[in-house]
Amino acid sequence: MNNKITYHKEGDYFIPDLYLPIQPKKQIGKYGKLRLNYLKNFNKGLYTELLIDGTLKQHLLDIDECANEKVHVLIKQFAKSENVNEYLKEHHQMEWVQAMNNIKNRAEEIVLNEIIYV
Repeated sequence: MNNKITYHKEGDYFIPDLYLPIQPKKQIGKYGKLRLNYLKNFNKGLYTELLIDGTLKQHLLDIDECANEKVHVLIKQFAKSENVNEYLKEHHQMEWVQAMNNIKNRAEEIVLNEIIYV
């Protein structure tokens, strides 16, 4: 790692050549924002470290992607194990909606406790 600071001259002054790392252009999603809020309020040390290193946004994007994937996998697993399928959706819509909302809430609760609030 190169830790040398370079300078350029402006008039009579030497100005350090400092720059911020290039940040990803993607938007931070729901779980990334929840993680950011958690870090700011309950883990200020890690938040400050990621902010200073310039890796905070990438960390939040990684958390968001991981959490979304985990929620989708859990929803599929719960729906399959509880026999919430297309037949139920076709013939008993309200029961299907109720079951899917229940499954989604449980999946999100697991993700929040295992990924976001750690």
